[in-house]
Amino acid sequence: MSFVSVDVDLAKKSYYAATVQRTKRLPQFEERVSCDVAVVGGGLAGLSAAIELAERDYSVVVLEAKEVDWGASGRSGGQALAGLACDQATIEAQVGMTEARRIWAMTLEAIALIQERCSRFNIECDWQSGYLTLAVNARKAKALRQWQDHMQAEYAFQTQWIDNADMASWIDSPRFHSGVFDATYGHLNPLKYSLGLARAADSLGVKIFEHSAITALKHGDTVRLKTELGELRASAVLLAGNVYLQGLAPVLQYRIMPAGTYIVTSERLDPALANKLVRCKAAVCDTNFVLDYFRPTPDHRMLYGGRVSYSTSTPRDLEASMQKRMAATFPQLKNTRIEYSWGGFVDISMNRAPDFGRLQPLAGSVNARGAANVYYLQGFSGHGLALTGLAGKLVAEAIDGNAERFDTFSRIQHRSFPGGKWLRTPALVAGMAYYRLRDML
Repeated sequence: MSFVSVDVDLAKKSYYAATVQRTKRLPQFEERVSCDVAVVGGGLAGLSAAIELAERDYSVVVLEAKEVDWGASGRSGGQALAGLACDQATIEAQVGMTEARRIWAMTLEAIALIQERCSRFNIECDWQSGYLTLAVNARKAKALRQWQDHMQAEYAFQTQWIDNADMASWIDSPRFHSGVFDATYGHLNPLKYSLGLARAADSLGVKIFEHSAITALKHGDTVRLKTELGELRASAVLLAGNVYLQGLAPVLQYRIMPAGTYIVTSERLDPALANKLVRCKAAVCDTNFVLDYFRPTPDHRMLYGGRVSYSTSTPRDLEASMQKRMAATFPQLKNTRIEYSWGGFVDISMNRAPDFGRLQPLAGSVNARGAANVYYLQGFSGHGLALTGLAGKLVAEAIDGNAERFDTFSRIQHRSFPGGKWLRTPALVAGMAYYRLRDML
């Protein structure tokens, strides 16, 4: 069984899918046409690129294998954060402090970009400002404080420290020792936001097709993309399908791994209880390597995520185990019923840094300007709600002739996961077991 077929089951009980109405059915691609840019993948990265390109007067066609925002873009925990999934020190070691500061500034731009697009295109996505990063013990608190000091000294990034004695005024949980609050970050309903981007792209003239998986890609000055019923020719192509490219670009697939992450949502809580659990209504995440993340919803539920699987198999006891995790954080919710449970696959890179670049085709398969014309965006590593929007903007700039900012990210080095086709998944499962044990100890 492929992980895509498993993912169909994971999507069925999503809180977002149950509470957000898809108002427009999009056609399947059955044409033989040309465009300036073809975008493979109708998620946040692909739609963001399509918007930016259409605003630059490019003709754009988006081909989505399932439904727009069917994958992680429409099912995530909804936390909008600056920075990358890897520690900033990883980026500093690779590209130096000057470029690391530049990358950090661009990720802050990604947060502003969400606000800008919501305002411009009238997207109502339940935005709530505020983010708490919490340590579960004194040792982890020390590491978090060191991170805060480093970010303030090197990046002028200001956050508020919360001492152990003050935790109760922020969150009604016995689990956490201390933490950091940031008012810039926030959370939203990712399906509402991503469907809003699809409407925005449509309003700008982007042609979007669903149930139109790519069956073949042929490099050249003009790239040829085949689907079951049509063929599209494009001067440039963006691959924004992440773990769902299904062998379309084999050179990329071993640099990312599909990691299953799981979320539950409680029944509606008494509003007084819901408001007391997280007093500032912020999104929350702990600092463990295998972390838990959660946030209150506008209709007074607790949305709680955690538990990671690298085997592509859905845990059999998903609801019970996630309810137990939620109750460990909030004992008040021990007997609370779980109303929705779902999951999805995110694209984890080896170093958890994003992997942006261009495919290098075979000799002779380049466009007239001598540059590769197939771009890709992947490796968001579960940290993509805001970063995908920025990535779409950067790749649009590059296609339009200004690749300076895109190339800042493309200089980050990436390696394939060890173990080859058959052993890389067992090797990663074993590695994650070690990190779980380390978190426990």
